[in-house]
Amino acid sequence: MLPYRAMLASHGVKQSMSRKGNCFDNAAIESFFGTLKSEYFHLEAPKSIDALELGVDDYVHYYNRERIKLGLRVSVR
Repeated sequence: MLPYRAMLASHGVKQSMSRKGNCFDNAAIESFFGTLKSEYFHLEAPKSIDALELGVDDYVHYYNRERIKLGLRVSVR
């Protein structure tokens, strides 16, 4: 959207874009945001922007350091 792109440019933000119809460069972050919303935001909606910022910060720490990722587990026999 042109207004969105103008707002980004006015703040010095460079938009990340790939070729039309190629969403693979965004797949990892889209997956993370989906998980963030289902495991954090939809369970307990924050009451303020400060609470949201703190909650997301805590969730990112949990996601990177504590959350069990089945794809990374090694089976022991």
